[in-house]
Amino acid sequence: MTDSIHSNPFTKKRRAGVLLHPTSLPNSPGNGDFGHQAYRFIEFLNKYGFKVWQMLPLGHTHDDRSPYQCLSTHAGNPLLISLDWLEDKGWLDKQKITTTENNSHFRLDCLHQAAEFFYQLNDAIWTKQISAFKKQHAYWLEDYALFVALRKQYKNTAWYDWPDNIRHRETDALNKAKQALQIDIDRIIFEQFVFFTQWHEIRDYAKQHEVELFGDIPIFVARDSADVWAQRDNFLMNKDGEMGFIAGVPPDAFSDTGQRWGNPLYDWDHMQATGFNWWKERFKTQLELFDMIRIDHFRGLQACWQIPEEDETAINGQWVEVPGRELLNELYDTFSNLPLVAEDLGVITDQVIKLKKSFNLPGMKVLQFAFDGNNSNPHLPHCHETNDVVYTGTHDNDTTLGWAGNEHNYNKHYLEEYMDLKIASAEQTTWSLIRTAMASVSFLCILPMQDLLMLDSSARMNTPGTIGDNWQWRFEWNQSSTDVIEKISSLIKLYQR
Repeated sequence: MTDSIHSNPFTKKRRAGVLLHPTSLPNSPGNGDFGHQAYRFIEFLNKYGFKVWQMLPLGHTHDDRSPYQCLSTHAGNPLLISLDWLEDKGWLDKQKITTTENNSHFRLDCLHQAAEFFYQLNDAIWTKQISAFKKQHAYWLEDYALFVALRKQYKNTAWYDWPDNIRHRETDALNKAKQALQIDIDRIIFEQFVFFTQWHEIRDYAKQHEVELFGDIPIFVARDSADVWAQRDNFLMNKDGEMGFIAGVPPDAFSDTGQRWGNPLYDWDHMQATGFNWWKERFKTQLELFDMIRIDHFRGLQACWQIPEEDETAINGQWVEVPGRELLNELYDTFSNLPLVAEDLGVITDQVIKLKKSFNLPGMKVLQFAFDGNNSNPHLPHCHETNDVVYTGTHDNDTTLGWAGNEHNYNKHYLEEYMDLKIASAEQTTWSLIRTAMASVSFLCILPMQDLLMLDSSARMNTPGTIGDNWQWRFEWNQSSTDVIEKISSLIKLYQR
């Protein structure tokens, strides 16, 4: 098939949504989860007229909690599992857990107890359901479960530091490992079964409340992941996991030295020779979870920034073209009406724009990027198109209140003239950007939850290029002002969202 303009029915209706990762939900140990607050948040969205809940990737994270560097492209994060749900099923008694409650170790101890009880119970109905789940997800589940069990055995070291026979996946060594680690493997499978079961219940509840779930696919995968360990042929590395080049992005608005992500680059020749099967399986899993999917770093489907592995920064990289057009053709042949959104921020060339338009993919417009004084800035409202998703800011930006309070972030005179603001406060500027996003011709307007709550920079989710305090922000319901939320809700009606 040659590519052609694809129809995207999901872009035909104007609506508004909220960006909030489930870990940011309140009132649960350590992090937000799929418990009662997720349902309350869906009710909140429905009450005030929001039609979309956008979130970050739901994958099983490393210890740094970044959802963009996960242990698997398929598996869900066990820390998102609702412990209340397990208690309601009678599989968990939190009173018997001795770990301090407000951390991830408590959650993992609860999951261990629940898994042990589940298998001892040997309930016929649930046993049949988990068997069906294992069969449905066999294309990734067994490799992932063995990978995580081995990682625990080797004290959370990366797979490329494991013994040679395991690192090289020698058959006898893997069979012995499976036998020795069967209890852990069963527990890990149980966790994924519960994750997907809970998420499908949430998705059903969202559908009942006319809320669509908007997910996110990172363009690259973590080097220390089940995907790379089990399917190394898809990546540019040797059998020991050593890489000559790694992925990242060149210097941009977020970083003067670029971002050295460290992810392995794809072996696109192998992927294309195998009909992009790895990507098809990846989308199969994500389409089970979401109504819409953002492709993070979409420009990586036109060319990847290839950095010498030994370099400490991303400055000395180069763009290397990849067969993204061929990949997208295969995906559209395999899945009808793919509900994709391209994250087209950063260094965007004519070739990237052409690729995006070839498949009629919506792109992103971020108002925090708009006011540098350049009248042709594509993020300015007069440059928006209906086939766009407009944001005040994203998870990588400061909150809009925090952004507005720092005049180094924008051309103050230009912003005030453009928005017809006179000596505006940070609060007035924030309101003006929210109203402008709602009024945009873009079919979808997304506001970060922090902007609905009018929170300052202390509520920022992520600062690109840094490590430490990212991905940990959580909100509390008492931070919300009914007057503010109702005012935003009135804008949804005013601008027919």
